[in-house]
Amino acid sequence: MRCLVIADVHANLAAFQAVLADAGPFDEVWCLGDLVGYGPDPNECVEQIREMKHRAVAGNHDYAAVGQVSLRHFNDSARIAAEWTAATLEREHRIYLESLPLQLGVGEYTLVHGSTRSPVWEYIDSSQAALENLDVQPTRYCLVGHTHVPVVFRETTGLVRRAREWRLRGDRTTVRLDAAKTILNPGSVGQPRDGDRRASYMLLEPDTGLAEVRRVEYPIERTQERMLAFGLPDRNAFRLALGR
Repeated sequence: MRCLVIADVHANLAAFQAVLADAGPFDEVWCLGDLVGYGPDPNECVEQIREMKHRAVAGNHDYAAVGQVSLRHFNDSARIAAEWTAATLEREHRIYLESLPLQLGVGEYTLVHGSTRSPVWEYIDSSQAALENLDVQPTRYCLVGHTHVPVVFRETTGLVRRAREWRLRGDRTTVRLDAAKTILNPGSVGQPRDGDRRASYMLLEPDTGLAEVRRVEYPIERTQERMLAFGLPDRNAFRLALGR
């Protein structure tokens, strides 16, 4: 089986479609949350994933758009976008987002947005946070999003047990999973934050443990124009060109 693993689409249909075109054939989509939020195409992105065979978990922006988390934890630009998204979502897409679980298990893989300790809010953005989560993750491998940065944390043992961090850079990076407990983040489709403006995603063969993180260009200006036309915050639109 070949899976397309995506996270943090953030209602950026142009980026989502570029990923689908670049990925080639796959059997199933695994979505790690935040289909909506920030971007101008929440209905279109939800409709797109619902048309494909997929598994998905909820992210903080998904839940914010349907009133399942408070907006008090959001900065001003994220809150404004969340309120616009809530007002824009069609009823069937709202029901879909409300139905998403916080965590899914698929064989040796756990799917979650933030972390297994705190599925909606925690950022696994350091080796220490990764090590603490490796202690409690229920499967050998865990797929996460939320940070918008493609990275792998792998448990290493010896005199000192730790989580080794491997930032994934470049057009295509191959990762071969082994017996070590591992956390993988495919990066963000719709709003990368690692200094590379290209959409980021992963192709995974769950049975063999072979994963590849890819980057693909998309028409950023199209998304920016739509965001500004809908009155979404300028900051959210301009940061797309910076990959921040």
